[in-house]
Amino acid sequence: MDAPAEPSSLKRRSFRNFFSSLRYSVEGFIAALRFEPSFREDLIFAIILVPFAIILPVNAVSTALMIAALFLIIIVELLNSAIEWTIDYISTEKHPMAKRAKDMASAAVFLSYLNCIVVWLIIIFANWRRIEQLEFIRWPPHFIP
Repeated sequence: MDAPAEPSSLKRRSFRNFFSSLRYSVEGFIAALRFEPSFREDLIFAIILVPFAIILPVNAVSTALMIAALFLIIIVELLNSAIEWTIDYISTEKHPMAKRAKDMASAAVFLSYLNCIVVWLIIIFANWRRIEQLEFIRWPPHFIP
């Protein structure tokens, strides 16, 4: 069994590291926007539905779950794209293992969509009476005291 690493050999974190990590994250997001049509479609889907999650007459936890389900789609799509780009970078030849990895990543995106649909349907069904009465159109909204 290996001895624990010496404190001096551990990677040190600084604000410079933090800002570099933040910059890499923004670059990755921009790359996904530029090169991934499915990411752009998922982002538009989320941008359209987030306001509905906010104005629907449901409690704050339900609103947070609805928005989280949308963000999960975006996160999984980013991971799917990263897997696909990595496999394409490693080799452009067709290989059954590469296809399996890409198919599994695509299945994860599909499951995140199913999760979003189920979460939204459960919350909408549970609050249907308030939604049906157009309670969310009243002014001021329920979340403003």
